[in-house]
Amino acid sequence: MKIKTTKNKRVIYIVTGVSRGIGKAIAENYLNQGFKVIGVGRRHSIEHANFSFEKCDLSDLESTRQLFVNQKFEVPVTLINNAGIIGSIRRISEQEKLDLELVMAVNATSPMLLTKNIYGNMSNKADFTLVNISSGAANRAIPSWASYCASKAALNMLTEVFYLEELEKGIDLKAYAVSPGVIETGMQKQIRNAPKEEFSAVENFKKMKEEGFLFSAEDAASKLVALLNSDFTGEIKHDLRSVNS
Repeated sequence: MKIKTTKNKRVIYIVTGVSRGIGKAIAENYLNQGFKVIGVGRRHSIEHANFSFEKCDLSDLESTRQLFVNQKFEVPVTLINNAGIIGSIRRISEQEKLDLELVMAVNATSPMLLTKNIYGNMSNKADFTLVNISSGAANRAIPSWASYCASKAALNMLTEVFYLEELEKGIDLKAYAVSPGVIETGMQKQIRNAPKEEFSAVENFKKMKEEGFLFSAEDAASKLVALLNSDFTGEIKHDLRSVNS
């Protein structure tokens, strides 16, 4: 992959889910390069002169709809929708209350609400880059992950449709649906702690941890930065495991 280093420090990176894991690592990576970062989420622990924070519970769609509605963007913006939840790791028929609405709100609806608000306020629409953090689960059915699989599949499709819609209008923006691989995060701990009787594949995830197959959040962030610094070809879906950082 041919890497093109971004020189324009005027770019603003808006990153959701910066309290920990990949979101925090992405934010810190760009801050260390001298960029301005706006974090979005319920909490954060980042202290940096170029960092600002918008507090919002992304499961609250009414609150999400209000984010950035009155903010005009005169410089290039990269929106990285990283925040996500796996929901209840349990078969649909065995959930006391189906969690589909909650998981879809965080993983698919909120990212597109943010996309609409920020993109709508761009002075130059071609200066907008959309990055939606997806999952390999978007492409295959995993028992006990129904809501997660469905939400990530929806996110992939929404990303592609948004890109094609704007391309029809002659706007040459960039859009990515990125699968980060298996990363050592709080979500992975939640997966490994699921009872085997409720999640048949739990031993596979425990084995990946034991055998050292998990990426760190910092590794994933570096690979994402490398991907975004490379030439955009119009390809939407990417797997960070194939990116050289």
